[in-house]
Amino acid sequence: MRIMLVEDTADVAEAIATQLRKLGHALDCESDGAAAAARIGDDYDLLILDVMLPHVDGFELLKRVRERGLSTRVLMLTACAEIEERVRALDLGADDYLTKPFDFRELEARVRALMRRTGQDATNRLTCANLSLDRKSRGVEIDGQPIELTRREVTLLEILAARPGRIFGKDELMDRLYGDEPAPNANAIEQYVARLRKKLAAAQFQIRTLRGLGYQLVLS
Repeated sequence: MRIMLVEDTADVAEAIATQLRKLGHALDCESDGAAAAARIGDDYDLLILDVMLPHVDGFELLKRVRERGLSTRVLMLTACAEIEERVRALDLGADDYLTKPFDFRELEARVRALMRRTGQDATNRLTCANLSLDRKSRGVEIDGQPIELTRREVTLLEILAARPGRIFGKDELMDRLYGDEPAPNANAIEQYVARLRKKLAAAQFQIRTLRGLGYQLVLS
């Protein structure tokens, strides 16, 4: 599942991002409400929004999401336990609400519940040409035959296969694969792409390297 996390407290954002990435989710992070508003589109399965954000707060961000007609599921985070704030979030179109501090097991449970509400459990399969990726189990098949990939290889494949034809810059891919975690080396993306090309040789698409621009999945 592709998630946008908007949280301005760095250690909280890092902890949430690390936990969700361990569960196999593709995660984008922003700490500024205005920056998040410029990025949010219909290609996210879930938005996790803190209420207190610089420039554009979580309530206003949620309002803008719904005014655009987006049905993306939204989980609000706040340190305030007042009922009025929860009611306001729900009235603006939030799907769920979690009060800080929280146990990560509860966060994971609420994310799973929102996945079920969106039908993600039933439509959790990404198909690209003759390749199928189960976003929940993280299993990959080509023509029905399982392909063994590492966790980060699956995440990179999911990013590329979800948007055929789009060019992804190296820095963007590094950020989405590692977030604030240190990458093992500067050539990590090149190495992952090389492994994917080898393991997915039977796939009816190509992962192209565009010098100076990044990487692009192109259907054969």
